[in-house]
Amino acid sequence: MNQTEILKKCFSFMDLTTLKTEDTVESVKALVDKVSRLMKEYPSYPLPASICVYPNLANVVKENRPSEALHVTAVSSCFPSAQSFLEVKVRECELAVENGADEIDIVLALNKFLGGDEAGAKEEIVAMKKAIDATAAKLGRKVVLKVILETGLLKTDELIRKASMLAMEAGADFIKTSTGKVAVNATPEAARVMCEAIRDYYKATGRKVGFKAAGGIATAEDAIVYYNIGLEILGEEWLNKDTFRYGVSRVGNALMSAIEGKEIKFF
Repeated sequence: MNQTEILKKCFSFMDLTTLKTEDTVESVKALVDKVSRLMKEYPSYPLPASICVYPNLANVVKENRPSEALHVTAVSSCFPSAQSFLEVKVRECELAVENGADEIDIVLALNKFLGGDEAGAKEEIVAMKKAIDATAAKLGRKVVLKVILETGLLKTDELIRKASMLAMEAGADFIKTSTGKVAVNATPEAARVMCEAIRDYYKATGRKVGFKAAGGIATAEDAIVYYNIGLEILGEEWLNKDTFRYGVSRVGNALMSAIEGKEIKFF
């Protein structure tokens, strides 16, 4: 596979993300419209995997997307801190699915996990997974669950691995590095630990769990670093949008610039 093919593959892994306080229906619709334009102006490019928004804006993506292949991702569970009542988090997940989300990104309850109540943190994921699956089933759909570990706050490889295993055992379809809202977000070091945990979990259970790097991925070189970690630890079979993602707000332009060999400011 040549460099351009790899860069386009990385492009297809993107969850194009806008999680700003000032997001509006109009600003989200404008982002969706850019993906529609992409299909016309750059027909050789793959679609990004999804557009990631707050749950109350999921319907804007759903109603304006150019193709159902462009998924709707909604952050939930009182993102980014997850500091609320479990009942509130569960209901927000249900509402996000009802509002059109194909994928839900929740946050590990660090208040419990770091406080020594690992069982409680796991039970929260199980409860949200159950609610998401039940709501999706009523609508005749399946919805992907990603669990954000916030690895920059876990600090040690041991804690990152423990959180990875906990989330996968609780039913996560993906484990994700970060919210992008803390001082330290995705790092190659955390990615390696998470991918090794995914590999080991797969060997033990036969269930494939996806990996998502998010927060601070700004250049084509950054994307390639995570691509190579996935390739080395998980193998080529993991490198597709069903099991490998980037949460990004900036890297789309960087990948396009690298592919085209000139500066592109599309997104």
